[in-house]
Amino acid sequence: MANAQKKIVHVVGTGTIGEPLIGILTTFREPFGIDEVTFHKRTPLLTDRSKVIVLGQKGAKLCVDKDRWQSFKDLGMEPHYEAEEAIERANVIIDCTPVGNENKDKIYNRYANNERGFIAQGSEFGFGKMYARGVNDKALERGKDQFIQVVSCNTHNLAVLVDTIALGPEKENNLEEGRFVCMRRANDLSQEGEFIPAPEVGKHEDPRFGTHQGRDAHYLFKTLDLDLNIYSSALKLNTQYMHTIHFNLNLRRGVTMEEVMRRLRANGRIALTNKKSSASVFSFGRDHGLFGRILNHTVIVTQSLALKGDREVVGMCFTSQDGNSLLSSIAATLWFLYPDSYEEKLAPLRPYFFSEI
Repeated sequence: MANAQKKIVHVVGTGTIGEPLIGILTTFREPFGIDEVTFHKRTPLLTDRSKVIVLGQKGAKLCVDKDRWQSFKDLGMEPHYEAEEAIERANVIIDCTPVGNENKDKIYNRYANNERGFIAQGSEFGFGKMYARGVNDKALERGKDQFIQVVSCNTHNLAVLVDTIALGPEKENNLEEGRFVCMRRANDLSQEGEFIPAPEVGKHEDPRFGTHQGRDAHYLFKTLDLDLNIYSSALKLNTQYMHTIHFNLNLRRGVTMEEVMRRLRANGRIALTNKKSSASVFSFGRDHGLFGRILNHTVIVTQSLALKGDREVVGMCFTSQDGNSLLSSIAATLWFLYPDSYEEKLAPLRPYFFSEI
């Protein structure tokens, strides 16, 4: 049974999302109102010992599978709990692996009750209600949504563009069609493989939405009873810095560029930049961001914005890697723990949002 007194968050996985998430949760543990942070690592590796030790120094407690306990100890990593014991103790479990749905079927469903919340990342379509901080918070239902899927970083970007420019402050459907080209970075800085020597185009595997980014954005807004016409394409670029998105929003009613800029500036989760290079934007995040991350959902290049007629908004922007996914994972965690005051609990992160980069 989840601990009724203590607020315990358990993170499964220590990869691109898991490692910084554990670090942020432990760094802001007290203002977030979290008593304990635990994390599960599957494989004992000498190359990963350094990060396990540092996460432990921050206050996070290592949890491992029973049959690998001794292997971790032999490599100088001291476990605190067995894997399923950690799940049983926790109030919120955040799965940061590419097998979240598999873990749900095999493990999490056994622990599913109103005392726990489960969160998975963008690749795990169908895990639970889709969520992006600030876009569909009002769709979250207490006592009903035990499983939440934080959408991918590029889906966050698509969603905040549609929400801010096309839906506007009235939050009514003014979108005739949204077209997006997601130019993805090849791999993350932390990943040693999968880099590519040249741009590589992707398939349009979904007949209605093109790629999963458009599909996921559509279903994200579906939680708000909106049926939006969104289509996306994707390709990989031979860079490790940031994703880049070209967007084309055809509106039903006309808009001025002055109004577009007013809406963009009014959204605290959107950053504007006069920089044209993703390297410069990435460097800013490394120097001034939280754990080197920009938490804004998107960084829009101001010079790229254009109006074709008065109903077609065109532009280009950068996706702040996993920063927006980390934000939504933390927001969902605090919503599970403090559904009536989670927005106040997020206050320590406010200095890491930028209006200009």
